[in-house]
Amino acid sequence: MAGQLLIKPFEVDLSQAYWQVHSLEAGTVLAIFLGVGFDPYYSRIGITKVSLNQTQKVRLQAALQQLTDIASQASSSSLSVAVADTIPVNHEEGILKGHGTSEFDGQLVATLCGVVERYKPEIGDTIVGRVIEIAPKRWRLEINCSQDAVLMLQSMNLPDGIQRRRTAVDELNMRSIFKKNDVICAEVRGFQHDGLHLQARSQKYGKLERGQLLKVDPYLVKRRKQHFHHLERFGVDLILGCNGFVWVGEHVEPGSVEDPESMARDAEQNFTPLEVRRHICRVANSVRLLSALGFYLTMEAIVDAADAGASSNTDINDMLCGEFYVQTVEREVQRRASLLRKKRG
Repeated sequence: MAGQLLIKPFEVDLSQAYWQVHSLEAGTVLAIFLGVGFDPYYSRIGITKVSLNQTQKVRLQAALQQLTDIASQASSSSLSVAVADTIPVNHEEGILKGHGTSEFDGQLVATLCGVVERYKPEIGDTIVGRVIEIAPKRWRLEINCSQDAVLMLQSMNLPDGIQRRRTAVDELNMRSIFKKNDVICAEVRGFQHDGLHLQARSQKYGKLERGQLLKVDPYLVKRRKQHFHHLERFGVDLILGCNGFVWVGEHVEPGSVEDPESMARDAEQNFTPLEVRRHICRVANSVRLLSALGFYLTMEAIVDAADAGASSNTDINDMLCGEFYVQTVEREVQRRASLLRKKRG
């Protein structure tokens, strides 16, 4: 019976498709490491500056091959291909060419692969953004989306914490709440004629200070019930924005942001201890590392990478060097192999 063969673009938010996309991402990383290819995204991350000796190249290539093998075993029912890959088919079965395929020199080849898209907001998403404009009764934020977001003055709690109607005085004092280039955490409220609207009515939302804002591909952050994490062992807060903006900063006790006395005290003592700053940098480098390797960003994965660096006495700067990249991929191989064994029983 004849059938139509088509290539379905990867859905990167599915667990099985993750391995398909990851296999492609890992191949790209390998090409860069070996000096074969170049990708502007990895250049922006800084991964092209990583130098590997011959032993590290062999180890990395072996680890990536193992990841590919594990992926094929975990999802043996589907075939992942990249552009120009040959698709193995039995022409006697009367296969018809479908979307994403083309015939070249008598062989069926793929004409597309998984495409990484910009962030597509959904109501209830936790996002991190940066203020780019202050307009009457609203702030406009850049959120790594095709359009900017709007945070209305009436859609957030005032610094005094009192629930009341916004007045002209509140509008005049908007710059004392959020000013241009401030980093803010908020929630997607809905979609209006003038764009995406946010809200920040909970104590966990608001201005973010004393930390680092990192930008990753949005598909690396899966939608979960919890996007706010307090890493107690490091004394830092981690916010994984669904829009690909990740915040790593000094821990703030819930409710202290909106306490006027606490705000005044913080203004006088605007100082982050050196040890906390080191922890922030270590966790931030863990995010950069996992992002460059194409691994999903979860609290567990980030903590594991940071712990691995600390336990091996790896300097914070060296976490972005070749040896630690290779070690991270090798640890991922062990973890995935263990999960596959447990799955098989």
